[in-house]
This record gives sequence, C-alpha cells and structure tokens, in this order.
Amino acid sequence: MTSVRSLSLLLAAALGLAAAAPAQAQAWPGKAVRIIVPFPPGGGLDYYARSVAPRLQEYLGQQVVVENRSGAGGMVGADAVAKAAPDGYTMLLASSAELTISQHLYPKMAYDAMKDFAPVSYTSHAALLFSVHPSLPARTLAEVVALARAQPGKLSFASAGTGGVQHLAGEILKTAAKVDIVHVPYKGAGPAVIDMVGGQVQMGFTALPSSIQHARAGRLRPIAVTSVKRSEAAPELPTFTELGYPALDLVVWYAALFPARTPPEIVARMSSEINRATNSPDIKARLLEQGVEAVGTTPEQLGKFMQSESARYGKVIKDTGAKPD
Repeated sequence: MTSVRSLSLLLAAALGLAAAAPAQAQAWPGKAVRIIVPFPPGGGLDYYARSVAPRLQEYLGQQVVVENRSGAGGMVGADAVAKAAPDGYTMLLASSAELTISQHLYPKMAYDAMKDFAPVSYTSHAALLFSVHPSLPARTLAEVVALARAQPGKLSFASAGTGGVQHLAGEILKTAAKVDIVHVPYKGAGPAVIDMVGGQVQMGFTALPSSIQHARAGRLRPIAVTSVKRSEAAPELPTFTELGYPALDLVVWYAALFPARTPPEIVARMSSEINRATNSPDIKARLLEQGVEAVGTTPEQLGKFMQSESARYGKVIKDTGAKPD
C-alpha cells in the first residue's frame, strides 16, 4: 500500500511539473529582455538590432534593451551570453565571425559556439562593400589590383576585426589577385569606417550598412560588392563574381541565439517573434535600404547552417593561410 501511495505521489508531482513548464513558458517574458551586440555602435549588426528592437518590444510586451559589449572580434560579448542564465532574458545577436570563423583561428576559446548556444534564427545578411578612399588613384577593381601589385606591402585594408568575414574577404582577395596588402583590424565596423573616411587606411571591406551612406556622400569610393548577385541597396555596383573573382561570393550574416539549455518553448517564441519583426514590411524595407536582407529561419535551420558555415570557413582559412593579427 505504501509503495502504491508513493508511486501515486510521484506521478502527481510529475504531472504537476509537466503542467508548470508550459505555464512558465507562457509567462515569459516577465521583465526586460537584453540583446547583446558584441560590437561597437555604428556597424551593420548594431543597425539591425536597433531597427528590430522596438518592434520586438511591441510583440513581446516587455522592454527590449540593446547593449553593445565589444572586444576580441565579438568574442567578449558572445562569451558573456554563453555564460548567462538560460532563462530567456539575455540574447545574443551575433555575426558569422564569432560563431563559425574564430574557432578556426584561435586554438583556445572561452566558449564553444556549437555547444554553448541555443540557436534562435538566422535573421538577415548583408553583402560586403569594398571601397577605397577618394585620394587613391583607382576607380575600378582592376585599377586597385594593378596599384597594389605595383606597390607590394604599401597599401592596407581595414576590417571590423581579426577573424571576421571582412578580414577573410581581404585574405581571399590577396590570394586570388596575387597582391600584398596589409590587414588593419579594428574593434568593429564603426571605427574601421571612420579611419577609412579619414584616409588613415586606403581601402577596406565593410558590411553595406556600415559604409553605404559614406559611399553615397562621396566620402568613400565604392568599387564592388561581395554578394553573388547585385545588392538591391546599390544595384549600380558590380559583384566580385562579375569581375572575375567568384571566390569572393560571401556575406556577413546575423543570427539570434540564447544560452544553451534555454527552455525550447522560449526559444520557439523568440524565433517566431524576431522573424515576424524582421519581415514586417516597414522594417524589411528600412533594412533593405541599407543593404540588409531579411531572412528568418527556425532554430533547427540555423543550427545546421552554422555547422556548414564552420566547415566552409575552416577550409577558407586553411587555403588562404589567414592568421590572427
């Protein structure tokens, strides 16, 4: 009788816990949600986050706060989220670099991108703009390559940081065009663009949202974009593929992730809401004007995509010999 009674109590407790789990998920969010952007203000990822946050706040019914926590090419902010409580109140908006590239450049990392995060959504992506300072006597990619070949080791290119897609784009160009240009990494796209506009560095790869306005104003001279097809934000610019460099078919992509072990109900709700916000007509149009294309995937699709991108960039790094600066 005692064992039967104990079994009944355990069953009742289990049923109570099962009923409580959906209730907890339904109660989320009960307070403000923080979105960590692991780069300084002024970059494409920051632009995306601040464009989507107000609509996300409306959908969730709670304050959504964007916090820039930069350092180490995005790894400082990513590590902070990896170690945050898995309760749905701290989310990472990351780029391809800190999720699928850094692991192939650094022998020791504070987090494992494939194990320490719960994927939420591949939200969007942007082509890279390759531009030069107006003082550089080159108006086409062929002229830039010719100039670099004539002055080996004299010209430099800026990127948003070591290990980013921008850095790898420069390494691919060096290999494909057989030129010697010096990589100058910055702590984010914002600082990189400031020095490009100021002429401290002659050229650079930056996500379109970071530099398209400077190109339109004549402060930078746009040369080409890295996407496989021309960008709707700058359809007048040729792609590297058109110009004979198909290896430079790449974009910087943005993804939302929670710490690992975040309840799947919360992950699913956030995935649905951030995709809805990203693809709402007004926000989608605003993003596209700056070169950011809305996407939106399931958590499972993002997880598989991260695995494939990691393999892809591992090969790129091996082939180009890219190393941390």
